[in-house]
Amino acid sequence: MPEVKLNGIAIHYEEWGRGYPILLSHGYGAAGRMFRNVGEALADRFHVVAWDMRGHGGTESPPDPKAYSEALTIADMCAILDHVGAQQAVVGGLSLGGYMSLAFYVAHPERVRALLLFDTGPGYRSDDARAGWNEFAFGMAKQLRQGGIEALRGSAEIEATRSLHRSAEGLAMAAEGMLAQFDSRIIDALPSINVPTLVLVGERDKRYHAATDYMAAKIPGAKKVIIPDAGHAANIDQPEAFNRAVMDFLDEIGL
Repeated sequence: MPEVKLNGIAIHYEEWGRGYPILLSHGYGAAGRMFRNVGEALADRFHVVAWDMRGHGGTESPPDPKAYSEALTIADMCAILDHVGAQQAVVGGLSLGGYMSLAFYVAHPERVRALLLFDTGPGYRSDDARAGWNEFAFGMAKQLRQGGIEALRGSAEIEATRSLHRSAEGLAMAAEGMLAQFDSRIIDALPSINVPTLVLVGERDKRYHAATDYMAAKIPGAKKVIIPDAGHAANIDQPEAFNRAVMDFLDEIGL
Protein backbone atom coordinates (compact mmCIF):
# COMPACT_ATOMS: atom_id res chain seq x y z
CA MET A 1 0.00 0.00 0.00
CA PRO A 2 1.79 3.19 -1.13
CA GLU A 3 2.27 6.14 1.20
CA VAL A 4 2.93 9.71 0.11
CA LYS A 5 3.38 12.98 2.00
CA LEU A 6 0.69 15.39 0.81
CA ASN A 7 -0.56 18.58 2.44
CA GLY A 8 1.78 17.93 5.33
CA ILE A 9 0.53 14.45 6.26
CA ALA A 10 1.32 10.88 5.23
CA ILE A 11 -1.57 9.53 3.14
CA HIS A 12 -2.01 5.84 2.34
CA TYR A 13 -3.69 4.69 -0.84
CA GLU A 14 -4.05 1.61 -3.02
CA GLU A 15 -4.19 1.47 -6.80
CA TRP A 16 -5.06 -1.07 -9.44
CA GLY A 17 -4.75 -1.17 -13.22
CA ARG A 18 -4.03 1.35 -15.94
CA GLY A 19 -6.36 3.49 -17.96
CA TYR A 20 -8.79 6.27 -17.20
CA PRO A 21 -8.47 7.27 -13.50
CA ILE A 22 -11.15 6.57 -10.89
CA LEU A 23 -10.76 8.01 -7.38
CA LEU A 24 -12.76 6.23 -4.67
CA SER A 25 -13.33 7.48 -1.11
CA HIS A 26 -14.49 5.19 1.68
CA GLY A 27 -17.20 5.61 4.29
CA TYR A 28 -16.65 6.86 7.82
CA GLY A 29 -14.91 4.24 9.96
CA ALA A 30 -13.70 2.27 6.93
CA ALA A 31 -10.61 2.52 4.71
CA GLY A 32 -9.76 2.51 1.04
CA ARG A 33 -9.19 -1.23 1.12
CA MET A 34 -12.97 -1.69 1.22
CA PHE A 35 -12.81 -1.09 -2.56
CA ARG A 36 -10.20 -3.75 -3.32
CA ASN A 37 -12.71 -5.97 -5.14
CA VAL A 38 -13.83 -2.98 -7.23
CA GLY A 39 -10.27 -2.07 -8.14
CA GLU A 40 -9.47 -5.63 -9.14
CA ALA A 41 -12.65 -5.92 -11.23
CA LEU A 42 -11.99 -2.67 -13.12
CA ALA A 43 -8.21 -2.97 -13.44
CA ASP A 44 -8.27 -4.17 -17.04
CA ARG A 45 -9.64 -0.83 -18.23
CA PHE A 46 -9.16 1.74 -15.47
CA HIS A 47 -6.61 3.12 -13.04
CA VAL A 48 -8.48 2.82 -9.76
CA VAL A 49 -7.16 4.70 -6.71
CA ALA A 50 -8.70 4.22 -3.26
CA TRP A 51 -7.31 6.24 -0.38
CA ASP A 52 -7.59 6.50 3.41
CA MET A 53 -8.99 9.79 4.73
CA ARG A 54 -7.39 11.63 7.63
CA GLY A 55 -7.73 9.68 10.85
CA HIS A 56 -8.56 6.47 8.97
CA GLY A 57 -6.63 3.36 8.01
CA GLY A 58 -2.94 3.94 7.41
CA THR A 59 -3.21 7.69 6.84
CA GLU A 60 -1.79 9.96 9.50
CA SER A 61 -3.98 11.34 12.30
CA PRO A 62 -2.87 14.94 12.93
CA PRO A 63 -3.21 16.01 16.59
CA ASP A 64 -4.96 19.30 15.79
CA PRO A 65 -8.79 19.03 15.53
CA LYS A 66 -8.69 21.82 12.91
CA ALA A 67 -6.85 19.42 10.59
CA TYR A 68 -10.11 17.53 9.94
CA SER A 69 -12.63 19.20 7.66
CA GLU A 70 -14.51 18.94 4.40
CA ALA A 71 -12.21 21.54 2.83
CA LEU A 72 -9.04 19.68 3.81
CA THR A 73 -10.51 16.39 2.59
CA ILE A 74 -11.13 18.00 -0.79
CA ALA A 75 -7.56 19.34 -0.77
CA ASP A 76 -6.26 15.82 -0.08
CA MET A 77 -8.30 14.45 -2.99
CA CYS A 78 -6.81 17.09 -5.29
CA ALA A 79 -3.31 16.25 -4.07
CA ILE A 80 -3.81 12.52 -4.67
CA LEU A 81 -5.04 13.12 -8.21
CA ASP A 82 -2.02 15.37 -8.82
CA HIS A 83 0.28 12.72 -7.37
CA VAL A 84 -0.98 9.99 -9.72
CA GLY A 85 -0.95 12.36 -12.69
CA ALA A 86 -4.71 12.67 -13.16
CA GLN A 87 -5.94 16.11 -14.15
CA GLN A 88 -9.49 14.72 -14.38
CA ALA A 89 -11.10 11.53 -13.05
CA VAL A 90 -14.27 9.67 -12.31
CA VAL A 91 -14.82 10.54 -8.65
CA GLY A 92 -16.92 8.50 -6.27
CA GLY A 93 -17.35 6.92 -2.90
CA LEU A 94 -19.51 5.30 -0.27
CA SER A 95 -21.46 7.16 2.43
CA LEU A 96 -19.10 9.86 3.77
CA GLY A 97 -16.93 9.22 0.72
CA GLY A 98 -19.90 9.84 -1.56
CA TYR A 99 -20.70 13.10 0.21
CA MET A 100 -17.06 14.19 -0.11
CA SER A 101 -17.19 13.30 -3.81
CA LEU A 102 -20.13 15.67 -4.21
CA ALA A 103 -18.24 18.33 -2.25
CA PHE A 104 -15.21 17.76 -4.49
CA TYR A 105 -17.36 18.32 -7.57
CA VAL A 106 -18.79 21.55 -6.15
CA ALA A 107 -15.26 22.83 -5.49
CA HIS A 108 -13.56 21.49 -8.64
CA PRO A 109 -16.11 20.58 -11.34
CA GLU A 110 -13.44 20.78 -14.05
CA ARG A 111 -11.63 17.79 -12.50
CA VAL A 112 -14.65 15.45 -12.50
CA ARG A 113 -15.57 13.39 -15.57
CA ALA A 114 -18.40 11.54 -13.78
CA LEU A 115 -19.69 10.86 -10.26
CA LEU A 116 -20.24 7.50 -8.54
CA LEU A 117 -22.43 7.90 -5.44
CA PHE A 118 -22.84 4.73 -3.35
CA ASP A 119 -25.20 4.46 -0.36
CA THR A 120 -24.78 8.11 0.48
CA GLY A 121 -26.64 11.37 0.90
CA PRO A 122 -26.16 15.04 0.00
CA GLY A 123 -26.46 16.45 3.52
CA TYR A 124 -29.38 18.36 4.97
CA ARG A 125 -31.19 21.58 4.19
CA SER A 126 -33.09 21.55 7.49
CA ASP A 127 -31.21 22.80 10.56
CA ASP A 128 -33.09 20.30 12.75
CA ALA A 129 -32.18 17.35 10.53
CA ARG A 130 -28.56 18.46 10.42
CA ALA A 131 -28.52 18.79 14.20
CA GLY A 132 -29.81 15.23 14.51
CA TRP A 133 -27.06 13.95 12.23
CA ASN A 134 -24.42 15.87 14.15
CA GLU A 135 -25.66 14.41 17.42
CA PHE A 136 -24.90 11.01 15.92
CA ALA A 137 -21.44 12.16 14.73
CA PHE A 138 -20.45 13.68 18.07
CA GLY A 139 -21.81 10.63 19.85
CA MET A 140 -19.56 8.44 17.72
CA ALA A 141 -16.57 10.56 18.71
CA LYS A 142 -17.45 10.14 22.39
CA GLN A 143 -17.74 6.37 22.05
CA LEU A 144 -14.35 6.14 20.37
CA ARG A 145 -12.68 8.20 23.08
CA GLN A 146 -14.23 6.04 25.77
CA GLY A 147 -13.88 2.61 24.19
CA GLY A 148 -11.07 2.92 21.65
CA ILE A 149 -11.13 1.52 18.13
CA GLU A 150 -13.04 -1.55 19.34
CA ALA A 151 -16.02 0.75 19.94
CA LEU A 152 -16.26 1.22 16.18
CA ARG A 153 -19.10 -0.93 14.89
CA GLY A 154 -21.14 -0.88 11.73
CA SER A 155 -21.81 -2.50 8.38
CA ALA A 156 -19.55 -4.69 6.29
CA GLU A 157 -17.07 -2.02 5.20
CA ILE A 158 -16.26 -1.12 8.82
CA GLU A 159 -15.94 -4.72 9.93
CA ALA A 160 -13.66 -5.46 6.97
CA THR A 161 -11.22 -2.60 7.68
CA ARG A 162 -11.41 -1.82 11.42
CA SER A 163 -8.05 -3.52 12.10
CA LEU A 164 -6.32 -1.06 9.74
CA HIS A 165 -7.02 2.01 11.89
CA ARG A 166 -4.18 3.43 13.97
CA SER A 167 -5.88 5.98 16.20
CA ALA A 168 -9.22 6.13 17.98
CA GLU A 169 -8.60 9.83 18.62
CA GLY A 170 -8.02 10.41 14.90
CA LEU A 171 -11.33 8.73 14.13
CA ALA A 172 -13.03 10.82 16.82
CA MET A 173 -11.68 14.07 15.38
CA ALA A 174 -12.70 12.93 11.89
CA ALA A 175 -16.25 12.40 13.18
CA GLU A 176 -16.35 15.92 14.59
CA GLY A 177 -14.71 17.69 11.66
CA MET A 178 -15.58 15.58 8.61
CA LEU A 179 -18.63 13.46 9.37
CA ALA A 180 -20.50 16.33 11.02
CA GLN A 181 -22.13 18.83 8.66
CA PHE A 182 -22.42 22.57 9.00
CA ASP A 183 -24.41 23.97 6.05
CA SER A 184 -26.60 23.07 3.08
CA ARG A 185 -24.20 24.00 0.26
CA ILE A 186 -23.93 20.49 -1.16
CA ILE A 187 -27.63 19.58 -1.24
CA ASP A 188 -28.39 23.00 -2.72
CA ALA A 189 -25.87 22.39 -5.51
CA LEU A 190 -27.37 19.14 -6.83
CA PRO A 191 -29.33 20.71 -9.73
CA SER A 192 -26.12 22.34 -11.00
CA ILE A 193 -24.27 19.03 -11.49
CA ASN A 194 -23.63 18.56 -15.20
CA VAL A 195 -21.58 15.37 -15.38
CA PRO A 196 -22.91 11.79 -15.71
CA THR A 197 -23.84 10.50 -12.27
CA LEU A 198 -24.53 7.01 -10.96
CA VAL A 199 -26.60 6.93 -7.75
CA LEU A 200 -26.48 3.41 -6.32
CA VAL A 201 -27.92 1.95 -3.11
CA GLY A 202 -28.29 -1.46 -1.50
CA GLU A 203 -31.83 -2.80 -1.34
CA ARG A 204 -31.52 -3.38 2.42
CA ASP A 205 -29.90 0.00 3.13
CA LYS A 206 -33.27 1.57 3.91
CA ARG A 207 -31.74 4.54 5.74
CA TYR A 208 -30.34 5.83 2.45
CA HIS A 209 -33.23 5.15 0.09
CA ALA A 210 -34.82 8.57 0.51
CA ALA A 211 -31.50 10.33 -0.07
CA THR A 212 -30.88 8.16 -3.14
CA ASP A 213 -34.27 9.04 -4.58
CA TYR A 214 -33.70 12.72 -3.85
CA MET A 215 -30.30 12.81 -5.56
CA ALA A 216 -31.57 10.84 -8.55
CA ALA A 217 -34.40 13.36 -8.95
CA LYS A 218 -32.33 16.51 -8.45
CA ILE A 219 -29.15 15.68 -10.38
CA PRO A 220 -29.89 16.14 -14.10
CA GLY A 221 -29.77 12.85 -15.98
CA ALA A 222 -28.66 10.79 -12.97
CA LYS A 223 -28.90 7.00 -13.25
CA LYS A 224 -30.33 5.20 -10.21
CA VAL A 225 -29.48 1.57 -9.43
CA ILE A 226 -30.68 -0.60 -6.54
CA ILE A 227 -28.49 -3.63 -5.77
CA PRO A 228 -30.72 -6.54 -4.64
CA ASP A 229 -30.02 -8.15 -1.26
CA ALA A 230 -27.29 -5.64 -0.38
CA GLY A 231 -26.89 -3.46 2.68
CA HIS A 232 -24.87 -0.30 3.20
CA ALA A 233 -21.66 -1.70 1.66
CA ALA A 234 -23.20 -2.93 -1.57
CA ASN A 235 -19.83 -3.67 -3.15
CA ILE A 236 -18.99 -6.09 -0.32
CA ASP A 237 -22.44 -7.63 0.06
CA GLN A 238 -23.01 -8.23 -3.66
CA PRO A 239 -19.71 -7.64 -5.48
CA GLU A 240 -20.65 -9.10 -8.86
CA ALA A 241 -23.88 -7.10 -9.16
CA PHE A 242 -22.18 -3.96 -7.88
CA ASN A 243 -19.22 -4.18 -10.25
CA ARG A 244 -21.51 -4.92 -13.19
CA ALA A 245 -23.62 -1.84 -12.40
CA VAL A 246 -20.52 0.36 -12.26
CA MET A 247 -19.07 -1.12 -15.45
CA ASP A 248 -22.37 -0.74 -17.31
CA PHE A 249 -22.52 2.92 -16.29
CA LEU A 250 -18.94 3.55 -17.40
CA ASP A 251 -19.72 1.83 -20.71
CA GLU A 252 -22.79 4.03 -21.19
CA ILE A 253 -20.78 7.23 -20.77
CA GLY A 254 -18.08 6.06 -23.17
CA LEU A 255 -15.21 5.26 -20.85
